[in-house]
Amino acid sequence: MRNVDSFSNANILLNEADELLEKGDVVQASEKYYKAAEEAIKLLVKTLNLTNILEKVAKQKVWDSRLLFDAARMISQEIYNIWKNAWYLHVYGFHEMKLSDKEVKLISSNIHRIEDILNTYVP
Repeated sequence: MRNVDSFSNANILLNEADELLEKGDVVQASEKYYKAAEEAIKLLVKTLNLTNILEKVAKQKVWDSRLLFDAARMISQEIYNIWKNAWYLHVYGFHEMKLSDKEVKLISSNIHRIEDILNTYVP
């Protein structure tokens, strides 16, 4: 059975990000895209039962960026590329506030691929 809450949360975050970007709020849209990718990776780790990642999370009691990068690499090259784009938005769109709406829109199209990937991986 599909983990509906996590699956829905990633989709909700993507939709919220799209709405924020449409309104011109590049900073908050960037962070929502990042959070959507983060939620998707966490869900994929659980779905694929990546025990070495899950054990590290349990030991640390928290997800950190290193674990998310490691997990994305383990899942697939496409997920890793999506995660790198999400991280870029997190750093340069949210924290540094250096991205234009056009740049965020271009990068977000790649992040939207997680919807199709979740449909493929998550039963």
